[in-house]
Amino acid sequence: MKITTSLLSLLTLLILIACEKAEQRETEPELPNVVLLLGDDHGWDETAYNGHPDLKTPILDEMAANGLRMDRFYSASPVCSPTRGSIITGRHPNRYGTFTPGHSIRPEEISVAQLMKDAGYATAHYGKWHLGPVKAGSPTNPGAMGFDEWVSHDNFFEMDPPLSVNGAEPVIFKGEGSEVVVAEAIKFIEKAKREGKPFFVMIWYGSPHEPYSGLEKDLSPYDHVPEKYGDKKVRLTSNETGKAVERPQGEVLRERFAEITAMDRSIGQMRDFLEQQGLRDNTVLWYFGDNGTPQEGNATVPFRGQKGSIYEGGVRVPSVLEWPAKIKSPLVSEANGVSSDVLPTFCDIVGVSLPDRPLDGISLLPMIKGEMQERPSPIGFWNGRDRGDGLEPYIEEDLQVGTTPLVKLMGGIATRNFKNYHHPSIEDRDFSGARSWLDHRYKLVLNGGPAEDAEKELFDVREDPAETNNLIEAFPEIAKEMEEELISWQQSVLESLVGGDY
Repeated sequence: MKITTSLLSLLTLLILIACEKAEQRETEPELPNVVLLLGDDHGWDETAYNGHPDLKTPILDEMAANGLRMDRFYSASPVCSPTRGSIITGRHPNRYGTFTPGHSIRPEEISVAQLMKDAGYATAHYGKWHLGPVKAGSPTNPGAMGFDEWVSHDNFFEMDPPLSVNGAEPVIFKGEGSEVVVAEAIKFIEKAKREGKPFFVMIWYGSPHEPYSGLEKDLSPYDHVPEKYGDKKVRLTSNETGKAVERPQGEVLRERFAEITAMDRSIGQMRDFLEQQGLRDNTVLWYFGDNGTPQEGNATVPFRGQKGSIYEGGVRVPSVLEWPAKIKSPLVSEANGVSSDVLPTFCDIVGVSLPDRPLDGISLLPMIKGEMQERPSPIGFWNGRDRGDGLEPYIEEDLQVGTTPLVKLMGGIATRNFKNYHHPSIEDRDFSGARSWLDHRYKLVLNGGPAEDAEKELFDVREDPAETNNLIEAFPEIAKEMEEELISWQQSVLESLVGGDY
């Protein structure tokens, strides 16, 4: 009798535990999947939904119509490598010496992929990396930054891209470049689904970066473009020689538009796959560009500046986000967002603590919920640079040598090598370079040397998005306050640069 009673008690206890766990599973929210897509040199106006007169981008248009359209989203830098670093770290790229293309990230940086992996995600990267070599042994390859798998390129790529699989010697993947990386990402997602794991996937396109090429089906809708945009000559890379060449802008735009259309189609392929697999409802699908339109593609940009400039034309980019489980009706946000917000946003969504070091991004989860009318803090932009006076390399030179070939030759070589340097101290000249401070309405721009010598401009970007009317004399107190905030932020960035965060 005693044994029977004990067994009944044990059975009752096990049933209660099982019921409690089942109830807990029902109340705990399911972790969302994430697919983050990044265009290469894709400026704000180069979508049909933003009013481009020629481009056909039906998938991005659909995402903008059904999900969250971020009308004031910015790249942290007007050039690619620094922006990519901001996505990975949530920090301005000057904090870790990723000043310009060809500067690597630093191994000590904490990556959003590492944080998501620790939260139980399967993580993978596809396409352009450009934060150091993707080869095995590189201390800054995608694997070192928290990605379980990667099929990646050191830099940009076109048709039939040569890609490295998990750091191996690159191999040719036949096909249209954007479709190739999406197809590889889909294989990874299928694997993650079989293993019952949520996935965190980054797809960083090689399009629409020059040199341009396109399938006939993507070129033909733009047959009218050469005549419309005329014979103005622009400079870009030749697909035949890898060297600089001048060509009529109309011809170049036809090919550039074809690349954007192919990229758009590949996003549709991902959306369709997620739908077919029953994954789309709880997948965050987020697309944005890494900087503004480059000079050879600048024909319809409504803003001042272009790629390389901290004016709106260099840093304002298209951004759309879908998450059907949470975004039930279309949203349009006029609040400022920036690429540095990626890490804090996903930490917030997943419930992961932020890294214990200075961050420049904030969580955009309130924006996704439709609750953010204004960004609570300004955004700093800064084209910083190395001093160029014999600084010590941060990473051994052989570890910074790239392996994946590309069309464009630089210094006679068809690959890209990287660099990063120790900065031992902070000097007045380190505050130089084009920089700006953007709040909800005003944008302060400083060009040149330290603040006392810099050329200063103040714009009301809500009323004057083209930045044509300098208000520096009309609102000196606003400019002074913003300048003090900018200098304080620069000081924080430089303290990180000299190693204060490690």
